Amino acid sequence: MSFDSLGLSAEILRAVEEQGYREPTPIQRQAIPVVLQGRDLMASAQTGTGKTAGFTLPLLNMLSHTNAQFKGRRPVRALILTPTRELAAQIGENVQAYSKYLTLRSMVVFGGVSINPQMLKLRGGVDVLIATPGRLLDLEHQRAVDLSQVEILVLDEADRMLDMGFIHDIRRVLAKLPAKRQNLLFSATFSDEIKGLASKLLTNPASVEVARRNTASEQIDQTVHFVDKKRKRELLSQMIGEGDWKQVLVFNRTKHGANHLAEQLNKDGITAAAIHGNKSQGARTRALADFKAGSVRVLVATDIAARGLDIDMLPHVVNYELPNVPEDYVHRIGRTGRAEATGEAVSLVCVDEHKLLRDIERLLKREIPRVALPGYEPDPSIKAEPIINGRQGSGGGGGRGAPRQGQRPGAPRTGAPRSGAPRPGGSSAARSGTSENRGTGENRPARARPAHAGQRRSGPAGSGNK
Repeated sequence: MSFDSLGLSAEILRAVEEQGYREPTPIQRQAIPVVLQGRDLMASAQTGTGKTAGFTLPLLNMLSHTNAQFKGRRPVRALILTPTRELAAQIGENVQAYSKYLTLRSMVVFGGVSINPQMLKLRGGVDVLIATPGRLLDLEHQRAVDLSQVEILVLDEADRMLDMGFIHDIRRVLAKLPAKRQNLLFSATFSDEIKGLASKLLTNPASVEVARRNTASEQIDQTVHFVDKKRKRELLSQMIGEGDWKQVLVFNRTKHGANHLAEQLNKDGITAAAIHGNKSQGARTRALADFKAGSVRVLVATDIAARGLDIDMLPHVVNYELPNVPEDYVHRIGRTGRAEATGEAVSLVCVDEHKLLRDIERLLKREIPRVALPGYEPDPSIKAEPIINGRQGSGGGGGRGAPRQGQRPGAPRTGAPRSGAPRPGGSSAARSGTSENRGTGENRPARARPAHAGQRRSGPAGSGNK
């Protein structure tokens, strides 16, 4: 099947061809016709299989057919909500590329940057708005954006938004939208919680699922290396050097741990940069751009990068520390092996993480192959230290940036809202139940709940064909 057979316009087909796309992926073949019919859709697919094009291509196609009737300032007709800045920016780039030969306008808004330029640009009107929930509500509160004419709503990575505590913000956004609209939910996984949201949001939806939930791509070669915690960095440096790895994405559980590892790798002569929620948006953008350009060899990230990072042909992903939530393992390694490419995912596992590894393998329903490197055999006399919500006894990387006790891994720190405190961009924190996630510029509902290793917690479209 070719893209020509999906009912897309000649202008979109021309843009798609220029992107190098030849045949639609399974999720695109199934989703695009449904969206073009105007039906609500609940779609799930493995990370890296092209979900972004699955909703943006038909969305742009439909808007372009009725664009001429809007004169003067353009209303927001399509709203795409995403959980992270990186994912919002990536979708924005895709929309720009796909609409190259259309007269539609698109824009991306997220926190962590000044709100004023966003307000100025919105005055000219946009057809497609890609946004993170917190900044969108800031703009709406200041009457910089009108959502009353939205025709199509997309919730991308809906499960991630719920995990990050965005459910209350999502409900506030929904209250601003017209009752009659088309709703699309796209994600790599759908939990029972997501299905509950879908039952209230969607009307007689079509359902598309092209892969079993929580599965890793068969194109990824996964291995486990057992090693003492204090020797992980040494082993990582050796693997990068001896393997001549040019581009490696490394995952750490905490912000402090990511910073420390990046510093140590640089001392080893391996160019590295860290990316996490405490970094400014400018620093995050520069680090990612340098990594993609090859001037930075290793990008050390927390789970903020598990979704939204689209790195063309990324060859290596390393779990320097295993995630507390098994599903996050799938999202992490899904940064490689995307869009028909192959990739390698290596996990460095110390004695403290054996239970986390068992939970991941239980989720995958198989054992990950073990590889033993001579000279790095674990010391059997070392006893396991408990990992509680990302923290560890001594030297576990808990420190700064680790969740507080009782807080879910990756969730914002919670506390009482600061009465009357200004929010980024000067808007009031009047929305009840929210607290500022310092360092990210996004507002998260104050939601904390105990975490456990089996607790449920997917990625944007594949780099070659999104």
